[in-house]
Amino acid sequence: MSTDAAPTLGHWAKELGAEFPLLSDHDRKITALYGVLAANGYANRTTFVIDMDGKIAFIQEGNDAVDPTAADEACSRLAHKKQQ
Repeated sequence: MSTDAAPTLGHWAKELGAEFPLLSDHDRKITALYGVLAANGYANRTTFVIDMDGKIAFIQEGNDAVDPTAADEACSRLAHKKQQ
């Protein structure tokens, strides 16, 4: 999800060859609800992993949130936990 407008995200999706939808929060309601909307009106880079029950299982903020490695590991831990 991004605070960018949907047409911008559509362009990025094509450019990246994304196989999933890029969601727009152009009105910044969701980013505000998740507590990542900065005073300047932009969202702080944040990765959330949400489990199947809708609970936040992992949060990574800052420049490291661009690298999906930690989120992949969190998802792997959730999948392993579910199998037990």
